[in-house]
Amino acid sequence: MSKYVAEETRYNGMKYRRCGNSGLFLPEVSLGLWHNFGTNDNYQNMREMCFTAFNNGITHFDLANNYGPIPGSAEENFGKILKNDLKPYRDELIISTKAGYDMWPGPYGNWGSRKYLIASLDQSLERMGLDYVDIFYHHRMDPNTPLEETMLALDHIVRSGKALYVGLSNYDGETMLKASKILKELKTPFIINQNRYNMIVRKVENDGLRQAAREDQKGIITFSPLAQGILTDKYLNGIPEDSRIVRDGRFLHAEDVNTKRMAQVNALNEMAKQRGQSLAQMALSWNLKDNDVTSVLIGASRPSQILDNIKCIENTSFTEEELRRIDEIILG
Repeated sequence: MSKYVAEETRYNGMKYRRCGNSGLFLPEVSLGLWHNFGTNDNYQNMREMCFTAFNNGITHFDLANNYGPIPGSAEENFGKILKNDLKPYRDELIISTKAGYDMWPGPYGNWGSRKYLIASLDQSLERMGLDYVDIFYHHRMDPNTPLEETMLALDHIVRSGKALYVGLSNYDGETMLKASKILKELKTPFIINQNRYNMIVRKVENDGLRQAAREDQKGIITFSPLAQGILTDKYLNGIPEDSRIVRDGRFLHAEDVNTKRMAQVNALNEMAKQRGQSLAQMALSWNLKDNDVTSVLIGASRPSQILDNIKCIENTSFTEEELRRIDEIILG
C-alpha cells in the first residue's frame, strides 16, 4: 500500500465551529464510524474514506466501543489506519469514542458504572493504539447508577490523561443539566452532547436538549441526520438491493419506507432541487441551520458520498418560508 500524504489544501474548504464555550473547534461535518468499518467491510475502502475526509478538512472521527459489527472492530480498523497512515497527523485529529451499551458478558460490561467506563476506555485505547482520545462520551443515560458515580468516572478519566474532554450522548436536557452541574463543580471539561436529529426525528428539540445546551453553553453534535438513508434519493424509486434495509435491517426496516413517508421525501426532494442541493445535502444543511449544532455526523459507504455530503456547508441558511414548508411536509 502506498504511503498516505495529506493534501496541503485540506483546510481551505471546511468551516469550523467553536464547541460551546470551550476552546475546541469542530468541523461542521464530522465522520462517524458507526457503519461500514466493521469486520466484514473492505479495509481499503475504509482507508480511502478516512483519507477523503481528512483531505477535505474533516478532522473529527467519531467511534464507540460497540461499533462494528463485531463490537470493537471499528476501533480496531481505525487503529490500523492510524498506525499505518494517519499517525503523522495525530495532533490535527479529534478522535472520540464512547461507552454505555452492552459490550462484554457479565454485569460489568454495560451502562454507566465507574468500573465499566474506565475498563471500556482502556480497551478502546488498546484497540486504537492510542494513549488518549480527544473526547470520551457516556453513551446513554443509566437509570440505576447514581449520576454522581458516572460523572466522577468521567472526571477520573480526564485527570488520568486518557481523554482531553468529555461528552454525553443520548441524554435529555434535564439530565444533562444535572450532570453538567456535577462536572462544573469537579472542573471537568464537559463540552459536548451527541444525539439523534433530523427533519423526521427531532430528538434534540423534543427532549429539551437544544435549549439546555444553549443555556449551559455546551456544544451539540448530531447523528443520523439522513434518517438512516430515508432523507436521500436512495428510496425514491423503491428499495435497492444494496440498501441498508436489505444488507442489515437492524436500524431501518422496509415498513419505514411506506407510502406516506415517501410522499414526504418526494416533496422534500423537490424543495432541495429548488435550493440547488441534493436531498441529502439539504437534510445536512438543515442540521447546521443555526449555531446550536456544532457539527453533524455523516456516515458513508464510499468516498464519493463524503464528497457529496460536505457540499452541504455551502448553504446552511434557510428562509422562514422554507422552514415553515419543511415543518408542514413532515409534521403536517
